[in-house]
Amino acid sequence: MKYKIVVDSCSDLTKELKEEGHFRSVPLTLQVGGKSFIDDDTFQQKEFIRLVKESPDCAKTACPSPEAFFRAYDENDAEMVFVITLSQQLSGTYNSAVLGKKMYEEEYPGKKKIHVVDSESACCGETVIGFKIQELAEAGLPFEEIVERAEAFRDEMKTYFVLEDLDTLRKNGRLTGLAAILATALHIKPVMSAKNGVIIKLDQSRGIQRALKKMVDIVVENCRNSEEKILGITHVNCPERAAEVKEMLCSRLPFKKVYVVDAAGVSTTYANDGGIVVTI
Repeated sequence: MKYKIVVDSCSDLTKELKEEGHFRSVPLTLQVGGKSFIDDDTFQQKEFIRLVKESPDCAKTACPSPEAFFRAYDENDAEMVFVITLSQQLSGTYNSAVLGKKMYEEEYPGKKKIHVVDSESACCGETVIGFKIQELAEAGLPFEEIVERAEAFRDEMKTYFVLEDLDTLRKNGRLTGLAAILATALHIKPVMSAKNGVIIKLDQSRGIQRALKKMVDIVVENCRNSEEKILGITHVNCPERAAEVKEMLCSRLPFKKVYVVDAAGVSTTYANDGGIVVTI
């Protein structure tokens, strides 16, 4: 059966995924300094980072409308549509995708099978789930089995991150103010993860290099059967740092697949310049 994988624009797709035809991104809107930007292929990361640094206002994002997801479901001839969104604890995108599904099924009952997956993650976490769904679909598995396996895969997947700047997460209510202020004042960099889609702190170190090494240690300590897993790394405007993290991980664990990608707009907004996100 023909399939399509619909993601929101927090899923940082590689150039190859954008070109190969099975993935379709539904963009969020970015807002900073009184200006709005669509998070699509027109996004200019360095210019956006400059605007964020110069603006006294906190950068924000707005989720796509249900109609935008409806169009993404409708505009192709796929019989199976799998949708992957930001954690619903972080964004209203999941709800929009579900409403778009309901609208589509009411207008075209029985035409397509559609399932929406809450990634309980972001960035490369969404993309890694997409890789898994693509693998299952290419293997010719039925829709229901793909859904079951994708959800189980999501439940076992782990996302970790270390950021240079916690301000956007704090100001948008994703962190406690005290944790963010202390981290900034003392140059403490938390190693963070997600539990059921909610951001949690695992550890911390003084300085980002030590924090990245600690994150790698945590990944290695907690990863089982790494040779069967995909390693995804999203970086925000810091390819050398991402390459270093990749080398540290790959020197200690084998992986089935590894990909590294620069962040698109939503990930840039929240992870900020210099941020690193790892999913396995």
